[in-house]
Amino acid sequence: MPRRASKSEDSNELAFRIVQQSLGLAPKPDRDAVSAAASALGRLGASKGGKARAANLSAARRKAIAKKAAAARWKDAAKT
Repeated sequence: MPRRASKSEDSNELAFRIVQQSLGLAPKPDRDAVSAAASALGRLGASKGGKARAANLSAARRKAIAKKAAAARWKDAAKT
């Protein structure tokens, strides 16, 4: 499983990276690899998110959420 990148960067590392980029020596980031890693992390959370939430909701709460959703879907249709 891919890990999230650390956002901490030393000031020396930042300066080095800026110099490398200004001289054109810095490697270009592989956007496809970054997108694939982000996509994998998103799927990981999505695969268990809805099921875990549904397991924690009571029947009455699920019913209230469903009624609110139905009212929102039919709100424009009721005006005509």
